[in-house]
Amino acid sequence: MRVPLLVIALSLLAAAGDATAQWKWRDRAGQIHISDLPPPRDVPERDVLQRPAQPATARANPAAEAASAPAAASAVSEAKPRTDPELEARRKAAEQEQQAREQQAQRQLAAQRAENCQRARDSLRQLDSGMRLARVNDKGERVILDDRQRAAEAQRAREVIASDCR
Repeated sequence: MRVPLLVIALSLLAAAGDATAQWKWRDRAGQIHISDLPPPRDVPERDVLQRPAQPATARANPAAEAASAPAAASAVSEAKPRTDPELEARRKAAEQEQQAREQQAQRQLAAQRAENCQRARDSLRQLDSGMRLARVNDKGERVILDDRQRAAEAQRAREVIASDCR
């Protein structure tokens, strides 16, 4: 009769060791949580106040650690949260929308460059034609361009052509 009681008592003592395997952490609101499960992934490492102690046998036996590493890796991979299909669909839709916006911006930029290119070429044709060209000044008076001003305008038109006509 003593032997079964001794076996039960020893098994209860062995199980009591697992009860001390507690996690303790502080959440964002400052509330302290105690659980036998690890804290959520969004809890920073500095807010984890207590971890369960590893048994001395596991620390003393490197061969046991090496053997348990694949099992621990699979447990970690199983512990990763599954992605919500709806959330994943929203994320993909947002990415596609962002890409569409970027493509639209690229098309607008390309159209603006093409228009600038055409205007610069037309302006350069007029400047190279030798016709008298006049500009309106601040007072609303017509001013005929001299050779120096014509050359400066032609140079600006060539720069725009070089940058926008590709």
